[in-house]
Amino acid sequence: MLYAIVDIETTGSYAAANGITEIGIVIHDGVKILHFYESLVNPQMPIPYFIQKLTGIDNGMVANAPRFDEIAAQVFELLQDKVFVAHNVNFDYSFLKLHLQNAGFELNTKKLCTVRLSRKVLPGLNGYSLGKLTQRLGINHTMHHRAGGDALATADLLAIIVAKDTEGVIDGMLKGKTSEQYLPPHLPVEHLERLPSTPGVYYFFDDKGKTIYIGKAKNIRKRVKSHFSNNKTNRQKQDFLRETHRISYKQCATELMAHILESAEIRRLWPVHNRSQRGYLPQYGLITYEDMQGYKRFAIEKQRRSYNPIYTFNTLIEGHNRLRKLVEEFGLCLRLCNLATTCDCATHKPVEAYNEMAKNAINWLKNQLPTFALIDVGMDDNDHSCILMKEGNLYGMGYLTDKREQLLSVDTVMANIEPLQDNDYIRNLVIRHASEFPEKCVLFK
Repeated sequence: MLYAIVDIETTGSYAAANGITEIGIVIHDGVKILHFYESLVNPQMPIPYFIQKLTGIDNGMVANAPRFDEIAAQVFELLQDKVFVAHNVNFDYSFLKLHLQNAGFELNTKKLCTVRLSRKVLPGLNGYSLGKLTQRLGINHTMHHRAGGDALATADLLAIIVAKDTEGVIDGMLKGKTSEQYLPPHLPVEHLERLPSTPGVYYFFDDKGKTIYIGKAKNIRKRVKSHFSNNKTNRQKQDFLRETHRISYKQCATELMAHILESAEIRRLWPVHNRSQRGYLPQYGLITYEDMQGYKRFAIEKQRRSYNPIYTFNTLIEGHNRLRKLVEEFGLCLRLCNLATTCDCATHKPVEAYNEMAKNAINWLKNQLPTFALIDVGMDDNDHSCILMKEGNLYGMGYLTDKREQLLSVDTVMANIEPLQDNDYIRNLVIRHASEFPEKCVLFK
């Protein structure tokens, strides 16, 4: 068996928008080096200053170096029909696969990650970075963060791993008996193996324990594995592979509950890699207040923590349309509803009479907003899942162990479920589901 041990230096962290500045390849038989190749590469883009300081490779050094497409045939010849090995293999492989593809070559080889191999074959060490491993194992490692030096050091590391692999770890990875080589280098495989095949929400954490991504799934295990089942070259995928150190999860009885929990958790923690739901935050709310004359007034205002809006809206127009509906139904004053600077009311009703109209408008609006519980299967045969909508807003969700007793009133439901922050995105999900499955709904007056 022949190994192509690879290290590259690049202009950035993901292949789709960055170039290669240097490449080192060691052809190895598991015992000794058979061939060594090293070359600077002109990335055809500026090298960021911090990378210049890290690698020592500056724009002047690569100005007259060959472009990658000029060495692609030679690189492909060295890599094909061999096992592709690197320290954090998915990073190097993603760059070379994309750049070879752009040059007309299709790289499709088996891969091994020396980070993951080291954790398996050499357990208990204090860190598995290449620098720490070479220092601990006495490997001669010169020219740190240079492709040739790192590739040669990785080759010596692989030879030690091969010699100490008495349990067939390498063979198992190459034969597909484990998915470890596809996982982020710092993620213990046990975290993946303990994931359930049920609906729920999963969390990715970085090395400091900070949540970097939250996702939902009908099948948690299958969905999490899909994040690592390919080698996409985009930034988000490569950031996942580089930053993910731990995974946890919360099970839910239904996919809808997982959807709701995901949305609520994203808004609670705002992980850096969750971007898709940012536009669903309610931006405006319908509020009431009394002016100096004692009149109850309405306004559509931008959401603030100090407000307790009657209802929320994604757009100002949506809020104004709802407020104009109240004006039409109850004869409210446009000026007192902040929809006009003046009004054509000859004389306003007395404060008490007008405020009674405003109170009726509020009650009417709340009556138009349904209060219902959405009942579905539970975590097991001993309970039922419950999602409560109160006056058109999500109140919360949880599990009822005695459905007949706990559904007697809204108050009993509220006492047995966990409150969640409402938002338009969740609200629309629940209302849409309720309209599709009315038999699951229990209405309250």
